[in-house]
Amino acid sequence: MKESLINHKTRRAAEARLSGDQPPARRVQGSGEPNRHGMPKLPPGQRAVEKWPVLDLGVRPAVTKANWILNVGGETANSFDLNWDGLLALPQAEDVSDFHCVTHWSRMDNLWRGVPLRTVAELAQPHTDVAHVFFTAYDGYTTNLRLEEALDEDVLLVHGWDGEPLPYEHGGPVRVVVPRKYAWKGAKWIKEILFLSEERKGFWEVRGYSNSAEPWYNDRYAFE
Repeated sequence: MKESLINHKTRRAAEARLSGDQPPARRVQGSGEPNRHGMPKLPPGQRAVEKWPVLDLGVRPAVTKANWILNVGGETANSFDLNWDGLLALPQAEDVSDFHCVTHWSRMDNLWRGVPLRTVAELAQPHTDVAHVFFTAYDGYTTNLRLEEALDEDVLLVHGWDGEPLPYEHGGPVRVVVPRKYAWKGAKWIKEILFLSEERKGFWEVRGYSNSAEPWYNDRYAFE
């Protein structure tokens, strides 16, 4: 793993917390015309870029369409596995949204193709007390969402980007995209999705990054 990067980002989160470098009282910030959710197009502290920078933990898993398997389970009535053909057999969706990295860049107007996460949830049938979703990637990365956030219509298991297969370096063959959160909430090379009643924080969340990760509130670090 990129230990120097991980240590640097962990220190930055700790320094922000100790310095009181907190965002202002919760209010929507940003610039540009409103997006379809009523938020400014560009969140505060972000700059728009043309290219899609590659960021990861330095681990490139040996996963392809042929050997990719997604395990879905947790506290559900129906746990199951999906392979590549099984994923393509599910209802597909296309969506255009922006991609906001906590490292202050945003790539705008990406065309995603994939399966809505809510479709996977409908198949899994989470128990009534489930309130959280926990994601694990083939490189060992983890992250989390509240169930109601995971079921937003634009949260997708993405396998296509701008009319082409999702590139491997960006998490192909399949990754999660969560447009209304900073991008660390969308795991590359997705391996497992668990529906849980108790919250379980992920890789960056336990290292001082915000559990809610809302770009329009400049919500980068945890201050509690």
